[in-house]
Amino acid sequence: MDIRSKKYSHSLATKIIVFMIVVLFTSGILKSIANVSDLIDDDFGIVFEDNYFLSKSYIQEVEPVVNSLTQLVVEYKNEENITKGGTISTEDMRTIEESLYPDFEAQPKLYNPNLSDEENFKNFKKAYAKEINQAKNQMIMDDLKSYHVLMQNLAEQKDLLFYANDGGNEFTNNTLKGQFKGNPSYIIYKGYKREIYPAQIEKNKRFNWITENLDQLDAKNMEVSVTFTQDTLNQKIKEWKENKAIATKAFILFITCSAGFLLSIAYLALIIGRKSFKDRELHLNTIDKLFNDVNVVLLFALVISWVALIEPLTIEVINKLIFFLTIPFFIVVLVLLLSLIKHIKNGTLLKHTLIYLLLSKLFTFIKNVYQSGNIGVKTVLLVVGYPILIALTFYIFPITIGFAAWFAYKQIKKFNAIKEGVKQIKAGDFHHRIEIDGKGEFAILSNHINSITDGLNTAVERELKSERMKTELITNVSHDIRTPLTSIITYVDLLKKERDPLKVEEYVEVLDQKSQRLKLLTDDLFEAAKASSGTIPVHLERIDILSLLTQGLGEVNAKIEALDLAFKINHPQDKLYVSADGKLLWRSVENLLSNIFKYALRGSRVYIDIEDIGNDILLTFKNISAYELNISADELMERFKRGDESRNSQGSGLGLSIAKSLIEIQKGQFSIQVDGDLFKAMIRIPKHNNLV
Repeated sequence: MDIRSKKYSHSLATKIIVFMIVVLFTSGILKSIANVSDLIDDDFGIVFEDNYFLSKSYIQEVEPVVNSLTQLVVEYKNEENITKGGTISTEDMRTIEESLYPDFEAQPKLYNPNLSDEENFKNFKKAYAKEINQAKNQMIMDDLKSYHVLMQNLAEQKDLLFYANDGGNEFTNNTLKGQFKGNPSYIIYKGYKREIYPAQIEKNKRFNWITENLDQLDAKNMEVSVTFTQDTLNQKIKEWKENKAIATKAFILFITCSAGFLLSIAYLALIIGRKSFKDRELHLNTIDKLFNDVNVVLLFALVISWVALIEPLTIEVINKLIFFLTIPFFIVVLVLLLSLIKHIKNGTLLKHTLIYLLLSKLFTFIKNVYQSGNIGVKTVLLVVGYPILIALTFYIFPITIGFAAWFAYKQIKKFNAIKEGVKQIKAGDFHHRIEIDGKGEFAILSNHINSITDGLNTAVERELKSERMKTELITNVSHDIRTPLTSIITYVDLLKKERDPLKVEEYVEVLDQKSQRLKLLTDDLFEAAKASSGTIPVHLERIDILSLLTQGLGEVNAKIEALDLAFKINHPQDKLYVSADGKLLWRSVENLLSNIFKYALRGSRVYIDIEDIGNDILLTFKNISAYELNISADELMERFKRGDESRNSQGSGLGLSIAKSLIEIQKGQFSIQVDGDLFKAMIRIPKHNNLV
């Protein structure tokens, strides 16, 4: 073997080695994709997520539950509502009628063209009453099936605690009634309030998947709440971290193999067809004799065949067989691609095609015939060939122009929709939504504008509520302070003129009462401001909650007997300890007891329930109000609000607000509920961890 033969053998070996390296890097890419495909996120996006609350995994856990609950409270309500046709809208009935009306028009015995459309439609509804009712019943059956599917899915939900209420129907898998604020993560949509913890959830780039469902809720009557318990959340975070670790390793493998693949394929494309770098001659082999257009068709056929082979398989099967299913296809595809690269380097990419060969032969034939001098043949070629050429031109041109016009029309239509939407939003319609189909730039722009609109709408609602609360606060403060102050001024004037010692003593007693009342109001207002500001020092300690209540009730026993109230305490057998500041916790309980003494019905029972709910202790006070509670729980929590709208009682209206603030600075939660004349206050305080 001569030297040139040795060089050629060495060059061929190099090409084979590089070819195998490309195949190996391809295997690495496939392996990295297979490793990450089993994860919840099924892509490399998890690698760039900072924590679980900003992840796609969190949204995928919460969104199906929120979507199901929203559909239940907004649309389905309950089985009875569906059966009665409550889910069938006027638009649904119109759709049914429009689908049946063409059949009515096609029957001469029923449809009378001499009658007006309105009269014909009346006749149609009479003639097709049975068919319309059947279609309606079918829609009801479909809704019932969907309703039961949703209920079944929620019944199988173990990871999330949820609660939903539409004002009459409740959907929940726990007994907390949506009191989720003590849990480590929750989303609460109630009325016009939106409470989300931790707040970073709202920064999740997929959070709109949840909000677009919750935006359907009626702000007055509906509530949807979901939460994670601490144990479940810890497990989810652990799984997310494990998945991220797997995805990170797979991503590093993917990047490394991709870089190696690109470098190897570039080197292979550079040396393919040449014996050495100095060799200027391109060497083609048997595969290169395949026409390039046939080559391209084969490439498309291989890709389509691979997709058709992979598509029906499950993820588990694909992960096991991906190398056996893909590598053979890839080797053939790579050989065909390298053949095309050779022809590009050789300048024969177009010339070595079957279409080029046929056209060149046809052109040569026509040229030879035309140059033969036969006038008759030339005439036939001109008469037949020219119209064919013109026909082809006119056929292609209108299609191109039509496609361009259609595309331009679609884009202009989207632009006009955005322009009109912005105009309406500018005019103050913050509820207007710009609906753009597709995933183009206009769709992205419309989504951004909708997001801005949602933010403006939320900001306006919050500002209106804030202004209303400020106005009511000023009104109530002025009223409550002015009443004793006016009395003091009046009795001081009377005292200046009075000479009767008995009258003077009586006036002084009234002045003392009113001044004490004014002092109480100012002290409560100061304490409320101090508590809400969070400046009160908190010393958390281990407290026996039952002992605290028992001792406290003993101190106020005189008031209990005076009002003829019967206190009933329900508690577990085991002692329960909370982590709280004893003084602040008792101050909160004392405020609740004071509220009960002022507003409870004389001679009624007061129930105090102590419950162990996992990581927290739930303390519930229930009493019957002496006043008719025509006021919502949210309004009662506002400062200077009282259960008696006439404001004749001696309360300041700050007790509940102070109790709430004091409980919250102890890392607890405070809430109230009103059901007719039943008033319920709930304190949720963290359980002490070091039980003995």
